[in-house]
Amino acid sequence: MKMGNKKWLNAGLAAMTASVMLVVGCSNGNTGSKESNKPAESTAAAENDKTPVTFTYYSFGNNKDVLASDTIIGKELQKQTGVDWKMEFLVGDVKTKSGVMIASGDYPDVIVPEGEIDKLLDAGAFIPLDDLIEQYGPNIKRVYGPYFDKFRQEDGKIYHLPFSADQGYIGDPTIGQGAFWIQRSVLKEFGYPKIKTLDEYFDLIKKYQDKYPQVDGKDTIGFATFAGVKDNFFTITNTPMHLAGYPNDGGVMVDMTTHDAKVYAASDYEKRWLQKLNEVNAAGMFDPESFTANKDQYLAKLTSGRVLGYFNYGWQVGDATNNLKKAGIDEKRYAPLPIVFDANTKDQYVDPPAFVNNRGIGISVKAKDPVRIIKYFDNLLKEENQILVQWGIKDTHYSVDADGRYVMTKEQIVDRNDNEKKRSIGWSYFEYSWPRYGNNSLLADGNSYAVGNQPEIVATEYTDGDKAILDAYGAKTFSEYFAKPDERPWFPAWSINKGQGTPEQVFEQKTADVQQKYIPKLVLAAPGDFEKIWNEYVAEYNKNDVKGYEAFITKVVKDRIDGKW
Repeated sequence: MKMGNKKWLNAGLAAMTASVMLVVGCSNGNTGSKESNKPAESTAAAENDKTPVTFTYYSFGNNKDVLASDTIIGKELQKQTGVDWKMEFLVGDVKTKSGVMIASGDYPDVIVPEGEIDKLLDAGAFIPLDDLIEQYGPNIKRVYGPYFDKFRQEDGKIYHLPFSADQGYIGDPTIGQGAFWIQRSVLKEFGYPKIKTLDEYFDLIKKYQDKYPQVDGKDTIGFATFAGVKDNFFTITNTPMHLAGYPNDGGVMVDMTTHDAKVYAASDYEKRWLQKLNEVNAAGMFDPESFTANKDQYLAKLTSGRVLGYFNYGWQVGDATNNLKKAGIDEKRYAPLPIVFDANTKDQYVDPPAFVNNRGIGISVKAKDPVRIIKYFDNLLKEENQILVQWGIKDTHYSVDADGRYVMTKEQIVDRNDNEKKRSIGWSYFEYSWPRYGNNSLLADGNSYAVGNQPEIVATEYTDGDKAILDAYGAKTFSEYFAKPDERPWFPAWSINKGQGTPEQVFEQKTADVQQKYIPKLVLAAPGDFEKIWNEYVAEYNKNDVKGYEAFITKVVKDRIDGKW
């Protein structure tokens, strides 16, 4: 995959006098290489410098541009440090933007590169952080210290901080990752049946669609998925590994005994999945706009009440999930199901503990004041600020009960899920792509770091419809009726660094192009044409070095098992 999972990486940086750091920043900007950035010695005045300054922050993710101090959280952090941020986000094509940025050398102070990280690292866009962390990063060392060797580059230096550094561990009570989702009206109509296989899933949807062919005068849609945007095509290509009983390791499935990694594209697993979609399409149940709709169009369709089932990662459809809940029509919301190919297969949709080392945040070679930035990041990693960026302000956005547990009223939870309020408060900007604890962390007082993992919050949010499903399936949380994850020390394999222009990166790009060309044809073809197109697809796919790619991933998987990242 390319994203998956929303456990990611965090970073940290600090402060020094502006005049000293102007020299350091210019020096790095001129070299454009991975040369060590050695901060000058600080003075007591510089250590406590709160002179107002605004830095630039660019993310290759999607959000609305903002001045950090225009949010409640950003303003509070500005009071502590004097630092503000002009935050900008991707508009347009990812690769075009990174290419222009690299060609011009016009970098912001800090960059959240997402999937462009290898390209920017190879271009020398980031300064090494080792000396900065050593001098100004006590909290960075506390949080990331045990993981440092997992994200050093080949030269032994650290150029970014990941978004996945768990402090303790608490499981996710909801399904934020992959699942087959089904409209609750379907489950209710047939008495909440326990279905496990792909055939059972589509048979149930067909029974409902035959009975209720329209919603508000429009045809119901049996099944949809999000494959209309190139960077989200993994939504349809990842599915076979989940159906086969594997978690999201990206383009490979790793054998639990031999630890050999095997590509499942153009395999019998993928054929079984795509042939089923071809049958579903022929039966008038598949939404062909799955291959053309943009994200807004797709999410609007999910909230329309017409779609009976879909496959997605929960984090991809959060806006639709929140809007449906806000609308209060419980039967039109969706429930996750751990669907697999065969009844005797153990599902593995719930991710095991993981460390993602190829995502994060870095300071660019054009940064005006790397020390001031690193100190800001280090301050952000103080536990009280990690609570701030996740929970908000005590007694305003949450409260603490007599047992010391963090709780929210229903009104506060509504605010927490409201997109505009999340932006104005600052959660949309600070809860993720900055230095942070991992999603499954526990705070020192035993509360969950992530609001969504706090049992008291989850219980408060349950509707009567939620409780009916959980009662029917004998569970207290939605993740409880999914199988517990098996330990996978290498997980996730999709985070393995391939490097720009390497045979492995070229393999991924070329095979992705082949899949994007053939999969829509395979799904939408007349059933009688499927086999011919499939053979063409397999032949085209296998022109690439599958065995070489598998050997590379297998070696890194085994190295990770041996503690070498």
